[in-house]
Amino acid sequence: MTPPPDRPITLVVADDQATVREALAVMLDLAEDVDVVATATNGAEAVEAAQQHRPDVVLMDLNMPVLDGAGATARIRETQPETTVLVLTTFDDDASILAALQAGASGYLTKEADRTTILHAVRTAAQGQAVLSPEVQRRLLALAAKPAPRAEPDLGLTAREREILGLIGDGLRNPEIAARLVISEATVKTHINNLFAKAGFHSRADAVRYALNHQNGASPH
Repeated sequence: MTPPPDRPITLVVADDQATVREALAVMLDLAEDVDVVATATNGAEAVEAAQQHRPDVVLMDLNMPVLDGAGATARIRETQPETTVLVLTTFDDDASILAALQAGASGYLTKEADRTTILHAVRTAAQGQAVLSPEVQRRLLALAAKPAPRAEPDLGLTAREREILGLIGDGLRNPEIAARLVISEATVKTHINNLFAKAGFHSRADAVRYALNHQNGASPH
């Protein structure tokens, strides 16, 4: 939903690093057409702030405790399709970019972006348009040019094991997987042990390579 021209863009800033979060909030709130209505220190707080304030845009970090940025993005977009999520993160790897976009983010910038670039991105996102940095665009084009992933062999994995394998491929650690799936870390470890045994993986790196190379191993998120 595009904000009417007679009011500023409402914005929530989510970042677990206090100095970054506070600097972004102050910097963006100085713009006459932007009103920072709340800040959040983790993904769960971002979801709560979005529900409470119904902002036009959430500026979302990815690597946060309790609930990561991709998980928070998915929840916000599912319950509040009128709110746009713009990712601002230090990560520019393929897995992070795809996880954010698949979760429903409309934009993706790295923290190397300057004030002018971030402000322009917030304004563009508030208009319902996609915002991708040139580097992210290059990475997406490179991904599109890659050969189709190999079909996944039948490893006999359960649906939950395939889901966890996909999240491992997205770079999530056990606590993050537990938060994303709302299960205990002990349960995550049990599933990982089972899928490692079935697939013959010897390390987490084996699981990451497998997930990235097979279409069906990708996370549904």
